[in-house]
Amino acid sequence: MKQYTITKFKNWESVPVVKIDTPYKYNVEGIEAAAQIAYTSDEILVHLFAKEKDIRKEETDVLGMPCHDSCLEFFFCPNPEEDRYFNIEFNPNGCMFLGFGVTNVQRITRLVVDPKELFDIKINYTSEGWEVFYKVPVEFITRFFPEFKLESGKMIRANLYKCGDYCVQPHYLTWCPVTPQVSAFHNPSKFGLMIFE
Repeated sequence: MKQYTITKFKNWESVPVVKIDTPYKYNVEGIEAAAQIAYTSDEILVHLFAKEKDIRKEETDVLGMPCHDSCLEFFFCPNPEEDRYFNIEFNPNGCMFLGFGVTNVQRITRLVVDPKELFDIKINYTSEGWEVFYKVPVEFITRFFPEFKLESGKMIRANLYKCGDYCVQPHYLTWCPVTPQVSAFHNPSKFGLMIFE
């Protein structure tokens, strides 16, 4: 099982980078992705970034499917002893999909009144692609996991994805390998372990 240490945030230069580089379904040429994850006393900070030439960004709706576009995703189980997880997905328009549940079939789409404000979403274009920064407040997580705390030694199970269903070059990359199957990304048993420093 892959592991990543979530560091206490000082600045982004000090946060370890984890590559999202395991191909799924297709061999991927010219597309790369990576992530940085850190934390403060009351937030998980997420930075996902991609190098890709043909960026697709069609989805804009609150109920849109950013996975059809160039998409970066973070899925995590706040309690490593159970399989309920959040899936947070973004495209370069800032279109966000937020799901919660046990499997893709049993998952519920969560609607947030103002996701850009709650998650402090920032999208940037770079010379080689694009990136998203956002924060997951503890207060949001504790609505579903009342005992959750951000503290040293805390563990979560998680996976990171780069995908693009309808891109010029359809692609699927993962941090932790997944088993080929329907809804393969939505399989918490294949998540890796993330440990808070």
